[in-house]
Amino acid sequence: MSDRLDRTRAPRIAIVGGGIGGLAACAFVRRAGLTATVYEQAPALREVGAGLVMAPNAVRLLRRLGVMDHFLRRAVPLEWGWEFRRWADGGVLSVERLTGVCERLYGERTYVVHRADLLDAVKSAVPAEWVRLGARCTAVEAAADGAVLHFADGSRVEADVVIGADGLHSVVRGAVTRPVQPEYSGMCAFRTVVPAGAAPAFALRPAQTLWLGPGRHFVHYPIAAGSAVNVVAFAPAGDFTDESWSATATTREFLAEFAGWDARVRDLITAGGVPGRWALLDRAPLRHWSRGPITLLGDAAHPMFPFFAQGAAQSVEDAAVLARCLAAAPDEPERALKRYEAARIDRTTRLQQVSHARRDLNHLPDGPDQRSRDAALTASDPLVDNGWIYGYDAEAGLADTGSPSAG
Repeated sequence: MSDRLDRTRAPRIAIVGGGIGGLAACAFVRRAGLTATVYEQAPALREVGAGLVMAPNAVRLLRRLGVMDHFLRRAVPLEWGWEFRRWADGGVLSVERLTGVCERLYGERTYVVHRADLLDAVKSAVPAEWVRLGARCTAVEAAADGAVLHFADGSRVEADVVIGADGLHSVVRGAVTRPVQPEYSGMCAFRTVVPAGAAPAFALRPAQTLWLGPGRHFVHYPIAAGSAVNVVAFAPAGDFTDESWSATATTREFLAEFAGWDARVRDLITAGGVPGRWALLDRAPLRHWSRGPITLLGDAAHPMFPFFAQGAAQSVEDAAVLARCLAAAPDEPERALKRYEAARIDRTTRLQQVSHARRDLNHLPDGPDQRSRDAALTASDPLVDNGWIYGYDAEAGLADTGSPSAG
């Protein structure tokens, strides 16, 4: 690799990380009329993990990107959401009809999808020649006329703009803020994917179901065009600190964490294959995530607990806004990045905070506080109450931050 910046042409944009956020950034940059190169350390573009929720705030951006046909081949539209159930007997605390209501309120449906299927949909909007595989970035530094990326093979690349979309352990983050190791949250997550043929009929419904219990909660919904059920569950981590998505547990260990729970929960655990297990890490919100020509996106900027199911959605929002900002000021990338940060940081910080708070609420032990929570759930309308999340249009919201040269 030896790309050198030429100021007589469009700004050279380097994106570190070829996950959902990085590819979305590249796709939106292309949509905005600019070019970019994605540097991905893996030998192939792939997503590990399992399912995720794509709510209207992200779906409207995917539609504008022109990838909805691809997305809908495998995504499952939810008919029911926030189906909260009691851990011991499955008693329904609340459930909300989504079909028709989501469209009326927010103009789009809510979907559940395998991470790999979402990645494939976004990838369809990125030219293959814009992606460089096997390129492990080891350092990024600001330079007099842009930034320099260093790679494990000894090569270097100069660029006008560097976007760190390289996740929780971002290398690029070290060029923006003082490196601080993430903290262990005290929680771990189990995950498994159950083939539809092995799943109880109860779990095949197009519903996002959350079972709440003391110190734990358990989530399931169909993915992969209904051919499988995604299961993810959260429990105390104990002395477990491995946060690799390739780490595994045993079915026996998974079952032990949910001993005494409703038989339907245990049936799903038993029907799954070898479960993954990873420790959830925690980072405090950043006050700034851009420095000169270098910025961050997605988990590199604002990792959040998955309890509002907005991690991937916020990466897509970041990508759309960042591309707009760069296109509006192609000759002033630092101003563009400041505008991007100003447009995004308050919203993502708020989501980090509410996701953090949800952990304790979901895991209340049986007793007065739990009964108060359950009563509040029964009386709530989460689809309306969370309108600030789902009704938000990231591109329209950019107008509120003023012009690219403001500030």
